[in-house]
Amino acid sequence: MAAPGGRETFIAVQKNGDGDLTAFKTSSGRVLSYDEALQEVQAGAIAGVNAFKGRDGETYLRGDADGDPTNNLDALPFFE
Repeated sequence: MAAPGGRETFIAVQKNGDGDLTAFKTSSGRVLSYDEALQEVQAGAIAGVNAFKGRDGETYLRGDADGDPTNNLDALPFFE
């Protein structure tokens, strides 16, 4: 399930008790912490996701705006 160009995609997420995303599972089965995922997205290794700077000055991940809410990061299935 690699994206065009052979890049991985996120297929599942973990969240903390506040509902914040904390980890991601990739299409190749790797599990990345939020910080690792952020580094890989910024390096262009993950498709369908981008990094943006929030009002608080921190950098966050979000799914690319494509009009399909089912592939938003918050909508991905959970993994243990």
